[in-house]
Amino acid sequence: MESASRSVPGAQAIARAARLLRLVTASGADGAALQDLARAADLSRSTTHRLLSALKAEGLVDRDAESTRWMPGPELFLMGSAAAARYDVTSLARDIVRSLAVKTEESAFFSVRRADETVCLLREEGSFPIRSFVLSEGVRFPLGVASAGLAILAFLPDHDVDAYLERHPELESSWGRAHGDSPLRTRLAETKERGYAVNPGLIVEGSWGMGAAVFDRSGRPEWALSLTGVEFRFGHDRIADLGRTLLAHAHQLSARIASARR
Repeated sequence: MESASRSVPGAQAIARAARLLRLVTASGADGAALQDLARAADLSRSTTHRLLSALKAEGLVDRDAESTRWMPGPELFLMGSAAAARYDVTSLARDIVRSLAVKTEESAFFSVRRADETVCLLREEGSFPIRSFVLSEGVRFPLGVASAGLAILAFLPDHDVDAYLERHPELESSWGRAHGDSPLRTRLAETKERGYAVNPGLIVEGSWGMGAAVFDRSGRPEWALSLTGVEFRFGHDRIADLGRTLLAHAHQLSARIASARR
């Protein structure tokens, strides 16, 4: 990736701007402060401000006059609306995500794979009053970290998994020893054998997650359904029940997507 950025004129600036766009859109309705964006993008404040100002001139981001926080701009909405016709399947998933939340009483989610990450598209609250807020719409995680990305990565071809892990040796340093090559491969194998992923509080202590891949017509895992909740709700016996429910909903959504895209 770095060599490509050096060989194509302007590619590095585009990559930096794209990174900032993702960070701004992931910040939610409250927006993000300049210093936080600079830190997350590993850029200086001056470079970050220059890139954000250029994006603002194009309508891709906006800056709140009172809080000075940066937020998604109106042009992103127009672009997203145009792309939705081809890429957005949330309308197909919405009632299934709601059903999953109702039946399990946990928070349920629908995420999509975007390159080496998952992006949460839908969140539906369960009725259980104690909730986990690790995941919400727009939040991104690397594949193999949150349960949705773990489920997707587990069902990719072995050579794709190997290439992904080679590209991202930083997973362990960024997300902890449990995300090193060996323990991650062990969780991937367990996920493939069970059919669903279990994240035992590896992102936030006490917040557990489960995920099941959703496949396209060719059998590739491009989306995932997932659940999150507090640890005591995920005992051994209940995990098995939740897993069966999760897989049933994932299979239903895979079939619906395949049928809709014929």
